[in-house]
Amino acid sequence: MANKVFSKDAWLEALGGLKEHYRVFLPLKDGDFFTYKPIEEAKKIHFDYDNTRLSPKGLIFPQSERMFEFSLDTQDPEANILKEAPKDDSPRAIVGVRPCDAHAVGLVRRNFDNPEYRDPWWVKHVEAATYVGLGCNAPCATCFCKSVGGGPFNEEGLDAMMVDLGDRFLVRALTEKGEEFLSRVQGGEAADEEVLKEARELAQKVTDEMPDTVPTGRLKDLPVMALFEAPFWEEVAFACLNCGTCTYLCPTCWCFDIQDEVYKTEGIRLRNWDSCMFPLFTLHGSGHNPRDQKFQRVRQRFMHKLKYYVDKYGDGVQCSGCGRCVQFCPVNIDIRRVCGLMDAYEPGA
Repeated sequence: MANKVFSKDAWLEALGGLKEHYRVFLPLKDGDFFTYKPIEEAKKIHFDYDNTRLSPKGLIFPQSERMFEFSLDTQDPEANILKEAPKDDSPRAIVGVRPCDAHAVGLVRRNFDNPEYRDPWWVKHVEAATYVGLGCNAPCATCFCKSVGGGPFNEEGLDAMMVDLGDRFLVRALTEKGEEFLSRVQGGEAADEEVLKEARELAQKVTDEMPDTVPTGRLKDLPVMALFEAPFWEEVAFACLNCGTCTYLCPTCWCFDIQDEVYKTEGIRLRNWDSCMFPLFTLHGSGHNPRDQKFQRVRQRFMHKLKYYVDKYGDGVQCSGCGRCVQFCPVNIDIRRVCGLMDAYEPGA
């Protein structure tokens, strides 16, 4: 696989030359935060950010996505027939993806691309994307990717990896997609062994210094009903506002609602992100709501990520450790603390 070194100015210039091959998305500053936007919207490009407020999940699983279109015109011979809405599946390069967000794609894939069910739009969007990662030289205090199977330089789910070496970037291809991407980037020099060694040592140093303090080892062995009926859920949920911030910022949340919208004789069917934290999420047509109490909704969120997912797939929790829910929760509910409560729980004690 190819490895190239670019000065930072040369790398930014090279990204601008990729427009004929990809739609290029970068983390660009939007007010006080960084958000993934097309490179065309960039006034100034730089990569000195901790993490984006929203993950790049929305580029492959849009917050609102048209599924079908239909006509209600009685004169139209195709009235009331659903037709697939046009989708943009052109190649896109998402540059500057943190390893936790790439790890999240693999977790979400189990829901959207599995032997029982395959969401064609999600799959096409993923196949059209090339993920170019950026290793974390200084993880945030709220990050805990190392505790959930990732790490600040984890390469899982990435097609290429950028390493910030101070005055230059090392860019390493990791997959065939990454190889193709790097072959289209103009400029740069082949990385010698000294540069590769420097990058390895940096990655090892940062990984070793990152704490591994969120316990998950007992979750799979604890009885599901024991955790479901644990006494701490009321206390965990006490401050929750049911605002949904945690789920909308989460790169591994996948719930959506489907709605029809009509204007005159034209209609669309679209899906929108939804949240298990909302009271309407489980409201039945009969008026019955099996989760009408706040603690039940909070419990559902944590049980799904930290127990139901673990039991179903047997391969870690449904969390990539990005820390966004910790950082932005308005009432300071911390998934790391809840995970600790669940992992340490002794039924009957």
